Amino acid sequence: MSEPGTEASKNSAESSPGDVAAEGWQDRLREVTLMMKELSAQTEPQLMVQTYRSRIRNLYPADAFVSISRRNLDQPRFRVTRASVWDRDVNPWEEKDRLPVHEHGVLHDLIYAGEPAYLPDVELDPGDPAVAYLAGKRSLVAIPAYDDGIAKNMVVMGRDEADAFDPHELPDMVWRTNLFGRATHTLVLKRELDKAYEQVDRELQTVAAIQRSLLPTEMPQIERLDIAAHYETSARAGGDYYDVFPLADGRWGFLIADVCGHGTPAAVLMAITHALAHTAPDECMAPGNLLAYVNKRLSKRYTDNGTFVTAFYGVFDPRDCSFVYASAGHNPPRVKRCSDGSMFILNQAQAVPLGIMEDVEFPEARAELIPGDQVVLYTDGITEAFNDDNQIYDVQRLDGVLANCGIDARALIASVLVSVDEFTAGRPADDDRTLVVLKVR
Repeated sequence: MSEPGTEASKNSAESSPGDVAAEGWQDRLREVTLMMKELSAQTEPQLMVQTYRSRIRNLYPADAFVSISRRNLDQPRFRVTRASVWDRDVNPWEEKDRLPVHEHGVLHDLIYAGEPAYLPDVELDPGDPAVAYLAGKRSLVAIPAYDDGIAKNMVVMGRDEADAFDPHELPDMVWRTNLFGRATHTLVLKRELDKAYEQVDRELQTVAAIQRSLLPTEMPQIERLDIAAHYETSARAGGDYYDVFPLADGRWGFLIADVCGHGTPAAVLMAITHALAHTAPDECMAPGNLLAYVNKRLSKRYTDNGTFVTAFYGVFDPRDCSFVYASAGHNPPRVKRCSDGSMFILNQAQAVPLGIMEDVEFPEARAELIPGDQVVLYTDGITEAFNDDNQIYDVQRLDGVLANCGIDARALIASVLVSVDEFTAGRPADDDRTLVVLKVR
């Protein structure tokens, strides 16, 4: 026996149990850290499982494993989702039909018991389906993965020797497996949600394309008028609508409307409003008559769920520059009279929005326009644009832009949009934004 202080006793002290334990936890910490880093970089559930499995082997060695699931199956059926004896992994989320299903045996008993289990000395019956995956394994450990309080998945690991697992590690194995299972399930749900969003977005793009096809492809050339329009939805599709109608005797009708709400439902009602406006007979094209025609049909069939449409329709006659109009609860257009700098609004013919009551009369009013007048039809997505301080753009700022009389209709719209964008500091539109500018030559 070595005397105290000899080289042998020093070596013994250097390899004391405390040092060995310290080295052991450091190794495990290093392995766990590498695993967490690799898992955090994964976006595919299949790759995430493969990464986890390759790392967990270093922490919990096993000679064989099999993963089973009872998800969406009735007892006694269960499905094998992964196995170490397989030549390649089958993706259980995309190739579920290729996975074998069994109905009895030790694996059935374990997953339907739904509890962690350690079988230190087991001999599988030759007819047990588990033999195909765990043949010759004397000790088994079963780790359930819970979902909604039920063990819907489970991994069963086997060793060649009897009593080869340390049961003291079982609690850690259970919580690690379940935390990983929740992370994987979340990733699967995210992928499914992403696919659903992509499908919805494709459909909304189609709706938006159809909706834009209903708008004028280009503004017509009109005697004594310079005209321009801007249309912008807050989502893929929206509820704003504008149109231009050639009428008898060289007159032109200008319609702007705003469906209550946003998105696809508003876009559908916008398309219905468009169809009704374009099927109105010629005798209904006077402002009050057109609004009454559309309102009656909307109220009768399409707006019993509480939706409605605000609209303004005006008819311009280039022979005398008169503008006859009617409004169904819409924002009254602003008129800047550049000859004297005055401002007035077209608010003398107001009535309720379309779709609220079936029998409504829409009064008409007449405005006499003169050269230089700037008429701006708009939806409230312009004047009620918010900035980050929850302030609205309001009509006063719009009027300030209209004071610029030295530009054409297109440039005037551009000025309004720049003004709104500066006010909102680039904040995305909360509502659809539509502008139609008529400038009398």
